[in-house]
Amino acid sequence: MSGIVLSASVRQNLLSLQSTADLLATTQNRLSTGKSVNSALDNPTNFFTAQSLDNRASDINNLLDGIANGVQVLQAANTGLTSLQKLIDSAKSIANQALQTTVGYSTKSNVSTTIAGATAADLRGTTSFASATASSNVLYNGTAGGTTAATGTTTLGATIGSFASTGATAGDGTTALTGTITLIATNGTTATGLATNAQPADGDTLTVNGKTITFRSGSAPATASVPAGSGVSGNLVTDGNGNTTVYLGTAGTPAATVNDLLSAIDLASGVKTVSITAGAATITVSASQPGAAVSTAAGGAVTLKSSTGADLSVTGKADLLKALALTTSTGAGNATISVNRTTSAASLGATIADGSTLNVDGHVITFKNAPIPGSTGAPSVPSGYGASGNVLTDGNGNSTVYLQAGTVNDVLKAIDLATGVQTATINANGTATLATATGQSNSTINSSGALKISTGINADLSITGTGNALNVFGLAGNTGNATAFSAARTSGIGGIAGKSLTFSSFNGGTAVNVTFGDGTNGTVKTLDQLNTKLTANNLAATIDANGLLTITASNDYASSTLGSTTAGGAIGGTLTSALTFSTASTPIQDGVAQTARANLVSQYNNILNQIDTTSQDSSFNGVNLLNGDQLKLVFDETGKSSLNITGVTYNSKGLGLASLTVGVDFIDNAAANRVLTNLNAASSTLRSEASSLGSNLSVVQIRQDFNKNLINVLQTGSANLTLADTNVEAANSQALSTRQSIAVSALSLANTSQQSVLQLLR
Repeated sequence: MSGIVLSASVRQNLLSLQSTADLLATTQNRLSTGKSVNSALDNPTNFFTAQSLDNRASDINNLLDGIANGVQVLQAANTGLTSLQKLIDSAKSIANQALQTTVGYSTKSNVSTTIAGATAADLRGTTSFASATASSNVLYNGTAGGTTAATGTTTLGATIGSFASTGATAGDGTTALTGTITLIATNGTTATGLATNAQPADGDTLTVNGKTITFRSGSAPATASVPAGSGVSGNLVTDGNGNTTVYLGTAGTPAATVNDLLSAIDLASGVKTVSITAGAATITVSASQPGAAVSTAAGGAVTLKSSTGADLSVTGKADLLKALALTTSTGAGNATISVNRTTSAASLGATIADGSTLNVDGHVITFKNAPIPGSTGAPSVPSGYGASGNVLTDGNGNSTVYLQAGTVNDVLKAIDLATGVQTATINANGTATLATATGQSNSTINSSGALKISTGINADLSITGTGNALNVFGLAGNTGNATAFSAARTSGIGGIAGKSLTFSSFNGGTAVNVTFGDGTNGTVKTLDQLNTKLTANNLAATIDANGLLTITASNDYASSTLGSTTAGGAIGGTLTSALTFSTASTPIQDGVAQTARANLVSQYNNILNQIDTTSQDSSFNGVNLLNGDQLKLVFDETGKSSLNITGVTYNSKGLGLASLTVGVDFIDNAAANRVLTNLNAASSTLRSEASSLGSNLSVVQIRQDFNKNLINVLQTGSANLTLADTNVEAANSQALSTRQSIAVSALSLANTSQQSVLQLLR
């Protein structure tokens, strides 16, 4: 074939067809593959660069599966954390139920003491008082001029008053009256008795100083027949209080005499006294009557005597009194004779009326015209009473001052017994032993004659009176008036003011050091202020209506004993020496409450079991970040870009939670609070880990998205280097097809030309 010679035109057309066919094949290859570079022969630089980009994209794409798995591991851990947080919240709810359950102890440990008079508003107790001194008006004695000051020994009784009559006769009008004349005549013999109109009849009475003398016909009864408490002496029956019955006898046998009547008057006036034993009355002259002055009748002269303790007032039938020459009045009506005492240098300038009283701070002082019981000729001291000087006291502040021999000092003594400045001990022998109260001073009369009355500390002084007592003792003036005399005590602060109370730290609280005072400068006055101090030391205080102050462990530490070695809270301070505190009591469990708390312990432990299982189940593809596993994620083909996530052990122990023990945990609020503290710490730990996982998950997701985008970038770059422009290649294909068609036509023409030449040669 090599011997065949083609024409230049044919050869040229064949070459053109071959070139066109090659170009067309290349274009068709590009269109079919979509690449302009299909081998290194097409474009070595672009081919190998694109291949490198594709290889890197492929490597990174292979890492996306690991990254996706890592995301799921993190999602599983996060799901576990969410569940654990819910379980922790459930455990918190159980612990809070323990706090809301009735305190597990019916009685908490406490110490107590009683502060007299203490209230919630003022813990200092009863306000202390000091005795003050009150002054009366000046008292004067009976010295002429009325300006001589009385003294403590000035007597209350005055000089005996005397009234003497003359010319008294028997009923015949000529026989001089004597004490032996009978009150009724013997069978009408006027010389032996009073005149007919003067003779007392059965049932007639005389009133002497408020006492009653009653006349009765017949003979005096025997001792066995007299009324209980009364006594018979001759023709007289007396009740011992000045009331007397005079037995007149009969006209045939007159009995009572003028002496009997005068003796009855003296009994009523206090000139005489009577002692009654088994119905028999022993009548004697009062030992306190100076000179044994008694009423008498002799030689027609009748003399009436008052006692030193009271003026004499006799009221009776005028005819009877006229027969004794005591009045000029006549008739069956009453007439009155008065015999007044007189004052002297030895007595007060004013006489006090028998029966007057002073009411001192609710206690009664009575002034009585009589000698002190137990003295010579006087009745014995009543049971339950005691005599001291001329004062008879019941030992409770009520007294009787006997006027016949009583003095100003006796009155002051009685006042002091009423105010409590002095106290009286009643002795078995009827005497009273007086003692001055600690820190107080007895009332006195000063040199000017003014009473200096101690108020005492029991109450502010208040004196009211009846009769003329207030005026006689100068108590109607100065700090008194016509109806009352008063004076205030000196008041001070409460009984525990200035005292301190301490408690050492109780269950980790702040030690207490309290000083009681007026509530200023850090002192404590009220219960609220005390509780403010105690609260920081886990203690609380209450006080009842009787002043019982009780300091108790708070609900948080109901199981602890105050002052114990483990809990602390030992009591001290100067208050403990001033008051007696009870020994700290041991808390007493409440069975019902403790059963409820034990049930909560069981529920809590069940929650811990769920925490353990939830932690173990929070895995994906064998990796559990909540059970201590580690996760390593590689983000690039070289392995240089990676993320290491270290797992945690978040079972109950890993979270710092321990199983609870019945009888130890939840037994009081402090135990419940300790559990809550651990739960709060576990909750914070979970939140922190959730935050960390969230951060890591965010990083992983960002890198996942980054790698996806990077793969796209790499693939795009590779495509940019190798992909063909289909528009251009389609146009090239069309052009090459046209070119090939033209070349075929040209080749045909060239071949036709050669055939023409061959034809010529034929």
